[in-house]
Amino acid sequence: MTEIIVPSVGESVSEVQIGQWLKKEGDWVAGGTDLVDLETEKASVQISAPEDGILVKILRKTEEFATVGDVIATFQPAPQGATAPTPSTPPNAPIASSTPSPTAAQPQNLGTEPVRVMPAASRMLEDNQLSASQVSASGPGGRLLKEDVARFVSQTASTVGPSSPIASVAPTPAPAQTPAKTVTSVVSSAPPKQASPAQPQNLIQGTPNRSEEIKPMSMIRRTIATRLVQAQHNAALLTTFNEVDMQPVMQLRNKYKEAFVDKHGVKLGFMSFFAKAACEGLKRYPSVNAEIRGNNIVYRHYCDIGIAIGGGKGLVVPVLRNVEKMSFAEIERNISEFASRATANKLMPEDLEGGTFTISNGGIYGSLLSTPIVNPPQSGILGLHSIQERPIALNGEVVIRPMMYLALTYDHRVIDGREAVTFLKTIKEVIEDPSRLFLEI
Repeated sequence: MTEIIVPSVGESVSEVQIGQWLKKEGDWVAGGTDLVDLETEKASVQISAPEDGILVKILRKTEEFATVGDVIATFQPAPQGATAPTPSTPPNAPIASSTPSPTAAQPQNLGTEPVRVMPAASRMLEDNQLSASQVSASGPGGRLLKEDVARFVSQTASTVGPSSPIASVAPTPAPAQTPAKTVTSVVSSAPPKQASPAQPQNLIQGTPNRSEEIKPMSMIRRTIATRLVQAQHNAALLTTFNEVDMQPVMQLRNKYKEAFVDKHGVKLGFMSFFAKAACEGLKRYPSVNAEIRGNNIVYRHYCDIGIAIGGGKGLVVPVLRNVEKMSFAEIERNISEFASRATANKLMPEDLEGGTFTISNGGIYGSLLSTPIVNPPQSGILGLHSIQERPIALNGEVVIRPMMYLALTYDHRVIDGREAVTFLKTIKEVIEDPSRLFLEI
């Protein structure tokens, strides 16, 4: 018997939270297949099966905590030369199996890749008496989403009948002489589903539900909370604002977006413009790129810019290293890869470490204006917001332009107000005249 233990997942990480078990007790697992997602204070990591065998016992359930070195499961390695067991046909197999079934009702996840069932999808599978292997997963990283189950149920119901449950999944046992069509008619005549007797009466009558649900705070959420409170307590934070006309960048992007995709295989977004503009500002005003270390101020002559991304477990800030040396395509490619890995909870702790400055784009969620909080020990963070058409005065005329509010929150212990305002003005000038990026003026 082999013990599955929590490995060392980072120099400063001593505790993890069980994110999701990808296999159940008694499952045969091929060597190298992921068994469980572990959530740390920085990112999610996976533990794989050490070799072919069976997951015997799960000792720590989902959302429970464990420390490095704790045993969270037991694993039985397979005897040498053994292969995965082949499921046998049950003796009471549905008669309908002798007739080709509709494509939508066939198991679709028969590969060796593990299916990661999201909680909402798991509940819907149970409600419809389905297994995850019957539904095709379309989510990132092979995740089975609620929408996948709903689509499968809808397709199967439309094939079997409008009022019948999923007969192909849980058919009513019938004598061997009964034709397949008789099974369908029997299932179709089932009475409509009634409200569960256990359901609270106030819910049936429409009275507001005042129930509560208590869940442990995730490791990432705990870290976010600690760091943000730390920033508020230890830094002298101040926010300054400006607005930028996005029309020049939007015109440039629209002009070259197809050629950019054809050449580099990635879309040209706005973030690369702001990352390069931030580098220009950081070169001119080094204090925005500095940090306090004890009684010293450390000035960095490189731009490691963190890009805030909403991931599967919360907000994460992976870091682009040496942005001052990156091309637009390299920035966009790295951001796209980080976003995909964040959604699939595949970011590594080293992806989130360091950083000299941060850019947060609340505009993608519809934010018009906000005051972002500095990510310590950094001294500045740039907040981007929604682009909205507004009337502005330009050359003595009122014109309609796509405008965006910019916010710079900074540590007043390191950065003076004049430097903060002129830094933000530099961002505005570069975005409103992108040719400055290439002429270095």
